[in-house]
Amino acid sequence: MAQDVRTGVVVVGVDGSADADAALRHGMAEAVRRGGRLRAVIACRPPEIALYAYDVSVAPTLGRTLAAARDAVAERVDAVRSGAGPELADVPVEPVAVLGSSVDVLVEAARHADLLVVGHRGRGSWRSAMFGSTGLGAVLNAPCPVTVVRVPRTPGRDHLAASGSAAAPLPIGPIA
Repeated sequence: MAQDVRTGVVVVGVDGSADADAALRHGMAEAVRRGGRLRAVIACRPPEIALYAYDVSVAPTLGRTLAAARDAVAERVDAVRSGAGPELADVPVEPVAVLGSSVDVLVEAARHADLLVVGHRGRGSWRSAMFGSTGLGAVLNAPCPVTVVRVPRTPGRDHLAASGSAAAPLPIGPIA
C-alpha cells in the first residue's frame, strides 16, 4: 500500500485575471489551513524578437521574459495579499515563471503538490474557446486534487466589477 505523502505545497495558476486572483486568495487560505506554502505559477510564451526594433543589449531574452513574469506574479501576490485579511499576511509564497503551455506548466508544477488551484476563466471566453480551457486541462491531467475557483457573478454586472478587483492580464505575455 502506498504511503500518503503530504508536501504542504499548494500550487496556484496566476495570469492577472479576476478569477486567478480569487484562486490566489483561495490558495493562500488553503496553504494557511494546511500549514504549508504557496507556489504561484505563470506560464509564459517565448519572447518575440524583432532585432531591428531593439538594441541587442536590451532585446527581450528568455531570461528577461521569465524574470519579468516572476516579478509580475510577485506584484500580483502582493496586491491580492494586501486586499485579504491579516491571516494571509505570513503565507510563504514562491513566484514561479515557466516557459510553456499553461496546462503543461501547471500539471508539472503540481507534480509534488498537495493541491492545484486555478481560476474558472483566465484571459476570457474567446481565448478559452480558441486555445482550450486551462481549468479543464488541469482537472483532467493534474497528479493531485484540483480546485477551480470562480469569482461570484452578479446578474447584470460585469464579473470584474463584481469581484472588486482591478485585475488585468499580466503584461509580459503569460498564457496561464
